Amino acid sequence: MSGPKPLILCGPSGSGKSTLLRRLMDDFPDKFGFSVSHTTRQPRSGEENGVHYHFVTVDEMQSDVSEGKFIEWAKFSGNMYGTSKAAVETVRKKGKVCVLDIDVQGVIQVKKTSLDPWYVFVKPPSLESLEQRLRLRNSETEHSLNQRLQVATDEMKYGETPGNFDVIIVNDNLEHAYEQLKEFVEEKVLANGKY
Repeated sequence: MSGPKPLILCGPSGSGKSTLLRRLMDDFPDKFGFSVSHTTRQPRSGEENGVHYHFVTVDEMQSDVSEGKFIEWAKFSGNMYGTSKAAVETVRKKGKVCVLDIDVQGVIQVKKTSLDPWYVFVKPPSLESLEQRLRLRNSETEHSLNQRLQVATDEMKYGETPGNFDVIIVNDNLEHAYEQLKEFVEEKVLANGKY
C-alpha cells in the first residue's frame, strides 16, 4: 500500500474515542479520511451504503475474508464488521492519513499485516466511570451492559500492556484527552510531512 501511514484509534465502547475522533477530523479535515467499513448488519435509519458502511451479505463478506481482501474483521452481536484493503487504499490515494476506529480484536489482526499504522488506545479513567457513561447512554439492556463491561475489562488489559500501542490516552477530561491526542498527531502522525 502507498500513501501516509494510517492511524488506529482503539478503546472500549464508551471511552469517548468517537468524540475525540470527530474533533480531530473537524480540526484537520484535509489531513485525515475514514475508511468505510463493511458490515453484514442491516442499515439503520438514515445510513447510506458506501457512506456509513458498505452493507453486504454474510456470504459476500465471508468470501472476501477468505480471499484475503480484509485487513481486519470481527463478529459482534451476530454481525460481521471489517476493514477492507480497498477502503484503506481509497483514503491513502487521496494523500490523507486513513483513520481506523477498531476494537482490540482488529488491532491484533492488523499487527499481523504489513499496514504498519500508528496505534492510539483511548481508555476511561476506570471501569466504574465507563459503566456510568454506558448507563447514561440509556441504550443498553442490563445483559448487554454486562457484556460490554466484560469486553472492556479485557480490552483495557490489552491496551495497557507495554508495546501494544504508541500512546495511551486516559479520557478523564475531554479537553485534556483531546489535547493529548492532538499533540501526538502533530508530533508523530503529521510530522513527517507525508500526509
